[in-house]
Amino acid sequence: MEAVNPRKPTGPKAMNLSIHVVTWNVASAAPPLDLNDLLQLNNQNLNLDIYVIGLQEMNAGIISRLADTAFEDPWSSFFMDVLSPLSFIKVSYVRMQGLLLLVFAKCQHLPYIQILSTKSTPTGLFGYWGNKGGVNICLKLYGYYVSIINCHLPPHMSNNDQRLEHFDRILEMQNFEGLDIPNILDHDLILWIGDMNFRIEDFGLHFVRESIKNRYYSDLWEKDQLSIARRHDPLLREFQEGPLLFPPTYKFDKNSNDYDTSEKKRKPAWTDRILWRLKRQPQASSHTPSLLAPLFSLSLKSYVSHMMYSISDHKPVTGTFVLELKPLVSAPLITLIPEDLWTMENNMLISYSSAPDFLSSPWDWIGLYKVGLRHINDYVSYVWVGDNQVSSSDSLNQVHL
Repeated sequence: MEAVNPRKPTGPKAMNLSIHVVTWNVASAAPPLDLNDLLQLNNQNLNLDIYVIGLQEMNAGIISRLADTAFEDPWSSFFMDVLSPLSFIKVSYVRMQGLLLLVFAKCQHLPYIQILSTKSTPTGLFGYWGNKGGVNICLKLYGYYVSIINCHLPPHMSNNDQRLEHFDRILEMQNFEGLDIPNILDHDLILWIGDMNFRIEDFGLHFVRESIKNRYYSDLWEKDQLSIARRHDPLLREFQEGPLLFPPTYKFDKNSNDYDTSEKKRKPAWTDRILWRLKRQPQASSHTPSLLAPLFSLSLKSYVSHMMYSISDHKPVTGTFVLELKPLVSAPLITLIPEDLWTMENNMLISYSSAPDFLSSPWDWIGLYKVGLRHINDYVSYVWVGDNQVSSSDSLNQVHL
């Protein structure tokens, strides 16, 4: 009877994850006092699960970098101060000079997130200097491969070919040799954000500014270098972007909403962008109906700039997405067994079980945290599993702390 029961569950149900993505060239500025609008903290209808934050042109001076090595950089600290009281934890980050990429997730998702790799790809000074380039975080989210890239491409109108070359180079360098990770183009989702520095061709400064003033953006879209490239480049065409319904985000006078009034009077441009690419799915046919992929889709709910922030010559851009997926992983790889009261005078005995497909490593460790932790390394104490293991079996492992 059980074998034919139509009400028997067929696996994990589909779920929705709300993801808020931020990109901002901060022009070496310190964080402003209020980031509520940027992080959509005042939006009562938005129940976010994950934040992806990419910054460019952070202060990368020697004194600043030395301080950031010893302590958290001011931007990371500020984001953690704001988000940790809301149960968000910084699960991963990567920095290369002025480029910073952060990922925050709600506590309940942590058992289903695996950070697989972080990588920096410098493209400045023939690939030896990290003032330009990209940083990447590769992770598994409920069993799906997700790659996130934050980039800063070469500036100036005439360097469009160089920008496209750097885009290709950053993508090519995201190889994972020695790791059991598929090619990035086989990942289920690529999020690509940053100051891409693409400009508006042909039109003069006066026409562009008048079009912006009157909110006539359609002519400008046609001459946007990234939009042109996406129409002609087969790989770029696979990346999607929301409609550019906001004013160009560069170049502004600092501490104002006025476009560049300096002698150079740079032409406004949509330099700050958010792109995404879903893995190509195999074509189902009458011969291969089983090739239908598990449910995994991304929909854009909001793509806007935030004019209220004026610390930089760029305005920040955010995108809010809903990721609908059917989890490939329905149970955590590790399950900790609840314990009774622990006291500092005695050794703690930690008991846990592991899933059959959990690949243990000599680098496995267990951390003890206070409630309200800010990031993964915010532990009070930790132990290496291999050095402190008391017993191990298929059903139960025990480690002394």
